Amino acid sequence: MVEMKGKIGVLIEEHFDQTEYRLFNDYFPKHGYAVEYISHLWGNAELTFGSNPDNGYVEEHVTVTTEVNQVSPADYAGIIVIGAYASDRLRYQVSIKKGQKNQAPAVVFLRNAMANPSVKKGAICHSLWLFCADRDLLEGRQVTCAHNIVCDVENAGAEIVYEGDETAPLVVDGDLITAKHPGVTDLFMETFVQAIEQEQQRKLEMVH
Repeated sequence: MVEMKGKIGVLIEEHFDQTEYRLFNDYFPKHGYAVEYISHLWGNAELTFGSNPDNGYVEEHVTVTTEVNQVSPADYAGIIVIGAYASDRLRYQVSIKKGQKNQAPAVVFLRNAMANPSVKKGAICHSLWLFCADRDLLEGRQVTCAHNIVCDVENAGAEIVYEGDETAPLVVDGDLITAKHPGVTDLFMETFVQAIEQEQQRKLEMVH
C-alpha cells in the first residue's frame, strides 16, 4: 500500500477531459497523492458531472462532494484545473457588475491559489480558460496551451512558449505548470509530482 503524502485538488465541472481524469486517478494515488475533485455545488451536498462525449457518448462520470467555497488552496500540495470545457463552466457568474473582477467561486479559489507559491498549480489544454477570467492570474507568466485558445491566453497577458509552428508540449514557470493537450498528460503528471516533492524537500530543509 502506497503511503499518502498529500492531496491534489482538481477543479472540475461538466464536460471535463476524460483522458486526464483517468490518468489522474491512476498516477497520482500510485505516487502517494490522493485526488480530490472540487467544484461549486450550488447549495447541493453533491453534484455529478459527465466527461466530454469524445466517442459520441459520455463515458466517465464523477460525483463531487467538495464545495470550492469551503476549502483553501493550502489544504493541497497542488491544484489542477482539468481540461476541456469544464474550465469555461467554472468561471460562470450568476450576476456581474461593470468593472468588478470575476467572482465565480472557482476563480476566487484560483486567485487565492496563485497568491500562494508553495502550492503548485497545473493546467492542460483548455484549462487556462479559467485563468483568463482574471488578467492578474496570467499576466507575465510563461505558459503553453491548446492552439485554439492561444488568443484568449495572450489577451490575458501570458507569454506563450512556442516550438516551431506549435505551442510547446510543457512549460514550467515557477509554481505554474502547463501542458499543451491531453497527449502529454503523462509528462505533465510526472513534472507536477516532481515540483510538489521539490517544494516539500525545500520546506523540510528550512525546518532543519
